[in-house]
Amino acid sequence: MSRIWLFLGALSGLVAVGLSAWAAHGLAPRLDAARAGMVQSALTMQGWHALALLATGLLAERREGRLPHWAGGCFLLGMLGFCGAIWWLVLRGASLGIAPLGGTLLMLGWLLLALSALRAPRG
Repeated sequence: MSRIWLFLGALSGLVAVGLSAWAAHGLAPRLDAARAGMVQSALTMQGWHALALLATGLLAERREGRLPHWAGGCFLLGMLGFCGAIWWLVLRGASLGIAPLGGTLLMLGWLLLALSALRAPRG
């Protein structure tokens, strides 16, 4: 199961880089300053949480229990909720109303990752 977090982290990083290039070169001329800031926020969060998923995969290989997997699930759902809601707002002009839930899941993911780091190593 730890390999899935590594795969999803790498895939999320790939998508973040691709979206960054598109946002800078194809989308930027069509955005006002407020929406450009929203896009930057979504890209920043996706990039950081791509790294968090990679860390989750590495920790899941080394720790007992399900905490790292719960953290990974929170990171994944949080990215979809937070970043996805921002992209939806920027591109469609309508709020999904789930960005706060996505942000909360991202924070919960960090807490669960921290707690899993305190658990005993696999032995």
